[in-house]
Amino acid sequence: MTSPTSSLPKATAWMAGWLSLMLVVAVAGREATRELQVFELMLLRSVIGLFLLYPLVHANGGFASIRTTRLREHGLRNAVHYSAQFGWFFALTLIPMAHVVAIEFTMPLWTALLAAAFLGERFTAWKGLAVALGLVGVLMIVRPNAGGISTGEAIAFAAAIGFAVSVTMTKSLTRTESPVTIIFWMLVLQSVLGLVPALSVWQWPSAAVWPWVLLVAFGGTFSHYCMARALRHADATVVVPLDFLRVPLTAAAGWWFYSERFDLLTALGAGLILAGNLVNLMRQRAARTSP
Repeated sequence: MTSPTSSLPKATAWMAGWLSLMLVVAVAGREATRELQVFELMLLRSVIGLFLLYPLVHANGGFASIRTTRLREHGLRNAVHYSAQFGWFFALTLIPMAHVVAIEFTMPLWTALLAAAFLGERFTAWKGLAVALGLVGVLMIVRPNAGGISTGEAIAFAAAIGFAVSVTMTKSLTRTESPVTIIFWMLVLQSVLGLVPALSVWQWPSAAVWPWVLLVAFGGTFSHYCMARALRHADATVVVPLDFLRVPLTAAAGWWFYSERFDLLTALGAGLILAGNLVNLMRQRAARTSP
């Protein structure tokens, strides 16, 4: 079921914000975890994010505007998302950035299936083709060897399934909750979830690592705001395939900052991911303009 505020251009614009900020989080997260434990980084990200979000809370009517009758759903969504996010950051310390993000993009398949099963969204043949092209592109970039997947890749796959559940639950929440409300409760609940694990490994960040921590907090907070806004304007099965573009963008960042592999197969995989997005967007536009 599509939102009454459906707008493909608006969804695409908000997803561009998501893509940019998630690229910042990937680079800043890798740099920050050179010194900090993942649990500590995640707690700092949530606590600092609350302060960063306050201007939006104030602009939307203050704390009265973020009251919710769906605290249970927020709690379940954030328990899943916190676990998936931990896996994502931890995988960044084990395998190349492009591999982490590429494996994450098994997520659209799970999201499309979950959205069709629980949210009543249509899973058309064209949406299936877009997902299939994206997944083939992912495999071309990751290229799992005959010996099976590594520990880092297994953790990234588990995170992808968790993110799919989280995105599906976020889409459900957008039907009654504003993006600011969703992000506020995400930050509050994940601060609570992460307090004890973070304190068990706590060390104050050095001056050199604080800028990376702040970038993770900023990108992590407002990327989710962008995603929530995008989901208000289009189905999850439309929005999530757009996120495939993060794979070639992250591969390029890994090559630029860390001299990670960026070869012909990586480029071809990125091309397939882009093709899948174009197929999906063109069919959506044609469906909206047809009489």
